[in-house]
Amino acid sequence: MSEKVATFWEHLDELRWTILRSLVVVVAFAVVAFCLKDWLFAVVLAPTSSDFITFRLMHSDTFRIHLINTGLTEQFMTHMRTAAYTGLLCASPYIIYQLFRFVSPGLYDNERRAAYRIVAASYMMFIIGTLVCYFVIFPLTVRFLGTYQVSSDIDNMLTLQSYIDTLIPMCLVIGVIFELPVVCFILGRMHLISGSMMSRYRRHAVVAILIVAAIITPTTDIFTLLVVSLPIWLLYEGSILLVPRKTKQKS
Repeated sequence: MSEKVATFWEHLDELRWTILRSLVVVVAFAVVAFCLKDWLFAVVLAPTSSDFITFRLMHSDTFRIHLINTGLTEQFMTHMRTAAYTGLLCASPYIIYQLFRFVSPGLYDNERRAAYRIVAASYMMFIIGTLVCYFVIFPLTVRFLGTYQVSSDIDNMLTLQSYIDTLIPMCLVIGVIFELPVVCFILGRMHLISGSMMSRYRRHAVVAILIVAAIITPTTDIFTLLVVSLPIWLLYEGSILLVPRKTKQKS
């Protein structure tokens, strides 16, 4: 017996319910994060002190960055925005599952297995990128810029909004950038790029990486530029090992 083929409107209705279920889970996680305010901001604000695990491992000098609030609604809006991002991050496995569940009926078995591996690898790399940003890139940036002084007579007064506006976009962007090996793997399997090609254009890639790092970094200092550029360059070098050395020649 042949399987029933869903109509366009049935697909559209299923997509609507997929999005709705995902939004409900995101909101639920966001509400929980909002209610756990003390725990949430203990994690978010941890890099402002030398007690943070990264600085303890580095045996960093004792320091503490004091944040200030300058707007009447700034703390509340920052609380909501941070809780929303946390809800999205926590719900992302469920969202990916729902999207995969929506598209998988239209795939063959081999395509479904390949898509499952690619989706799992993509999610894993995004989480790794977010963790690298939170534990390495962002703390080093905050430590350098938050304590840098041109004179001892000038005190740094950093706002909570500027801190969050740096942390969240940087984590998102670094998470996306960590998808580079997955993208290169897919392009390699499609015979669009090869390891030898990537090696040959390494110097061009370094220039492109510096340009991308300069664009995505919220600050304009050379320190943050280098801190962001280094993991991207390492990802590029690692991606060379994932693709075939040569592309398949067309007959």
